[in-house]
Amino acid sequence: MHDHRLRSRVTRKYKATTNSRHTWPVHENVLNQTFTADRPHAVWMADIPDIPTEEGWLYLASLEDLYTRKIVGWAVDRRMMQDLVLRALDRAVTHSRPPAGVLHHSDRGSQYAATAYQERLKQYEMTASMSRKGNCYDNAMIESWHSLLKKELIDLTKFRTRAEAEVAIFAYIEIFYNRQRVHSALDYQTPTEAEAAYQA
Repeated sequence: MHDHRLRSRVTRKYKATTNSRHTWPVHENVLNQTFTADRPHAVWMADIPDIPTEEGWLYLASLEDLYTRKIVGWAVDRRMMQDLVLRALDRAVTHSRPPAGVLHHSDRGSQYAATAYQERLKQYEMTASMSRKGNCYDNAMIESWHSLLKKELIDLTKFRTRAEAEVAIFAYIEIFYNRQRVHSALDYQTPTEAEAAYQA
């Protein structure tokens, strides 16, 4: 690496976005680190990373399909409120139209444990699963995706505005990640190709 003037890319530390100090009920860890699925829309994983801009923080709520690694739904906002995660979930359902029985796994954050979100999961006939307290490995797959997002986009860019960051995130997810970025776990297919191969 020294001979070729290469340096490793180091991920910056970000502030915690999970607030598990709330009074809403939490669900058991149904997923239990079983990071395999036999079809698309069997398991969706959800989380919220933060993105720094010169205007302040931007929060990204995203849902990843375990089988295809596709980001099936996402939304951004300047505040990490319940509406943010609801918009991401609604978009995922609208675009993917999953069958009943999706296992929805998240952390124990107040946004996911809140009554409105849990009611929406019931409306969509999804089963809720939550990580154990303080155990990031229970949601490791989507944590891994957020690490990619930070290494390949966020850590390389200084966003002046939240709007600028949103445009860049759209391009990364919808143009690059879902449709162009291959995964060794998918036999070097993109998430969109893996989904199409299953349907075929």
